[in-house]
Amino acid sequence: MNKNKAGKARASRKNDRGGSLLEFGLVVLVFYAFVFGVMDFGRALYNYHFVSHAAREATRYAIVHGAGSPDPATAGDITQFVRNITPSSINPNAITVSTTWIPNNSPGSDVRVQVQDDFHFIMPLLLRSQMTFNGASQMVISQ
Repeated sequence: MNKNKAGKARASRKNDRGGSLLEFGLVVLVFYAFVFGVMDFGRALYNYHFVSHAAREATRYAIVHGAGSPDPATAGDITQFVRNITPSSINPNAITVSTTWIPNNSPGSDVRVQVQDDFHFIMPLLLRSQMTFNGASQMVISQ
């Protein structure tokens, strides 16, 4: 009788091996989906931070390059400035920069710079998802 119980215990352990492998596969799948999801949302946060930062820096560039400065900036110059500070992980050609002077480019007027970028997820579950990040900044022209 003891031999019969031992045989059943061994058979039970053999059947559990397949279940353990299946559980391990499911846990690993969920774990990697979580890790790569965190990485993808980290990329999205980085992109959002860059768009906000680029708008502030471009506005600062515009306020010191007003009509009264030796080298006045145009909307094309400000767009090129943003593309030059774009990190390699973001496509500079996909960034849209809009510059508005209120009422003009002379000292004492306002300049407003808006930066927009479309972010695409790389996760297979979120592959078709897209987020548009906007950043805007407005300052008074000093020179």
